Amino acid sequence: MNKRFLKYAGRGSIAFITLIGLYFLIAFCCSRITINANPSNAKEIAIYIMTNGVHTDIIVPAVSAEMNWTKEIGYQNTLEADSTYQYLAIGWGDKKFYLETPEFSDLKLSNGLRAISGLSTSAMHTTYYKNIQEDASCKKIIISKAQYRQLIDYILNSFKKDETGHLINVKSSIHYDIGDAFYEAKGSYSIFKTCNTWANAALKACGQRSCLWTIFDTGIFLKYQ
Repeated sequence: MNKRFLKYAGRGSIAFITLIGLYFLIAFCCSRITINANPSNAKEIAIYIMTNGVHTDIIVPAVSAEMNWTKEIGYQNTLEADSTYQYLAIGWGDKKFYLETPEFSDLKLSNGLRAISGLSTSAMHTTYYKNIQEDASCKKIIISKAQYRQLIDYILNSFKKDETGHLINVKSSIHYDIGDAFYEAKGSYSIFKTCNTWANAALKACGQRSCLWTIFDTGIFLKYQ
């Protein structure tokens, strides 16, 4: 019995490791395949992609003719409540992970496993900025007004809304920045849909260079070197 158990346990372990290897291999290959490799569009509105080394945000103008984000994502929901901010960073992710893991030192195995299970709820993390500095972790992309409207539609469709059609602010004492806030979001985080998958899909939605599929930020930023 013990020999049989060890035999099947060994086979199971090999199969599990093989599946993990295939998952990362497929993720790597798909992230290197470029969608919209040479976008041709009017250069009218600047947006940005920004990473903290793990998570990608999409940055948009706080106010423009196409969208006034401050009407739905109010300054009053941030700690500073400063109305002079010029830019808004928006990201999607696992709600519990966002609210219970402000630092990687706070990471719990239970939260990590729950986040990749596909069974948890999600949240939008929004952060206002006064200035944006381009560097290796922050890249400017100039798109057309029509493409920006497509991006707006994609982002807005990621938020849950109340019965009156407004975004739902998540009341929390957790803040990553004096200009940030959380909102209820659609969908669930999983091994197939991460924060970077969401950001990559945002770029696809507005016709910009993006990965066929990615779970990491690296593939996205390779497109904008």
